Amino acid sequence: MGSIASWATIGAVDGWYRTISKPSWNPPDWVFGPVWTILYIAMGVAAARVWQAGGGWNGQARTPLIWFFIQLAFNFGWTFCFFGAQSPLLGLIEMVPFWLSIAVTGWLFWRIDRIAGLLFIPYIAWVSFAAALNFTIWLMN
Repeated sequence: MGSIASWATIGAVDGWYRTISKPSWNPPDWVFGPVWTILYIAMGVAAARVWQAGGGWNGQARTPLIWFFIQLAFNFGWTFCFFGAQSPLLGLIEMVPFWLSIAVTGWLFWRIDRIAGLLFIPYIAWVSFAAALNFTIWLMN
């Protein structure tokens, strides 16, 4: 899924994204790849911990893991709204359920495995920053 999302991002970053106005606090493009790689690794470790501690699909891990895939779908969807559709407004609208789904997933993970829940803190922090950036880009354009 990350590969497909990066495909949608690369074309827009090299074209449309370079031409729009961005705030002075917008990170350089090279920051995003390493940050998302670390976040995806942390998410994977968190999901594996919940799977193991919560008994997999047949145990208490079922609902948290469903939410894990819901938030991944919103993650994927944001990329296509913002970069694929080249629409900061669509990205901003999609950011609301995306952020909420991360919060729900992190909370549900925390209830099964504290470390898994903690692993979602950098993710929601980064997405909160991305939401502020998305909002500012929308205002500026």
